[in-house]
Amino acid sequence: QACARPLISVYSEKGEASGKNVTLPAVFRAPIRPDVVNFVHTNLRKNNRQPYAVSELAGHQTSAESWGTGRAVARIPRVRGGGTHRSGQGAFGNQCIGPGRWALGCWDIWAVGIFGIFRFCLCQVYASQRMRAGKGKMRNRRRIQRRGPCIIYNEDNGIIRAFRNIPGITLLNVNKLNLLRLAPGGHVGRFCIWTESAFRKLDDLYGTWRKAATLKSDYNLPMHKMTNTDIGRIMRSQEIQKALRAPKKKIQRRVLKKNPLKNLRIMIKLNPYAKTMRRNTILRHAQNHKLKEEKKAKAQAKLADKTPAAPKAEPAAKKAKTAKAAKPAAKGKAEA
Repeated sequence: QACARPLISVYSEKGEASGKNVTLPAVFRAPIRPDVVNFVHTNLRKNNRQPYAVSELAGHQTSAESWGTGRAVARIPRVRGGGTHRSGQGAFGNQCIGPGRWALGCWDIWAVGIFGIFRFCLCQVYASQRMRAGKGKMRNRRRIQRRGPCIIYNEDNGIIRAFRNIPGITLLNVNKLNLLRLAPGGHVGRFCIWTESAFRKLDDLYGTWRKAATLKSDYNLPMHKMTNTDIGRIMRSQEIQKALRAPKKKIQRRVLKKNPLKNLRIMIKLNPYAKTMRRNTILRHAQNHKLKEEKKAKAQAKLADKTPAAPKAEPAAKKAKTAKAAKPAAKGKAEA
């Protein structure tokens, strides 16, 4: 949208078009990375921190003395007196409560160096005034409100005195633009009102892609990785389609790999001599089986020649007659 508006209209303080046009500065066409803006904002805010530390006397504002040995307690100094839970408790040691353990030193380096990574309506601002939640009320930060428009100027011709009493408005000099004011909270998109002179000075401050910045040393605008991000339209264009080859629509189905050690047909493909080897193996097994059967038959015949003939079995009719004759004899003996 910015590229489609190369000329920007200039309006008067009454909101009427003055008839003047200003060329859009090149910095407005530079790519914006919200993640870099958030990272720089987070680290810039750390530079406004005020050093703080625990008092050197913390935990040592009591008279404590060790009870010595023989009282079944540790030899740590203990608070004197009575009538409170604090009396008799340990003091001064780093294992005790309240001796200033791991106290911060206010001489630590708190500032963080940032390297070269660089809309609200007024009625909303008035309606958003409220009391801060938390301890900040006790630290001269009682009231909070939303941010309003940001007015960027080049020369102060009474503009600061005109706007400084309106809540929510931020005034910035174009030579001292601050990311903390342009992107509050690390989010881009604040409503900015530019004066004509400040708008014209941006090309000298940040330069263009054809000439370097004159008011900054060794600074160039970041380049786009792509001039057109519509990948679908680029791929469907005739220039790209002519250079591309025809798509390969042949479907290659995955074939199940078979084990040649279990599948003879696959083994024969790999080793044609495997068919001959298998045939020889079958013939050899058949011949060995035949020899075993012949040997077994010979052994059985030889064993049959050595064993004597078994006695002939008595006929069944003769057995029946003998049994009938034996029954009357047994009956006579029983009567006698």
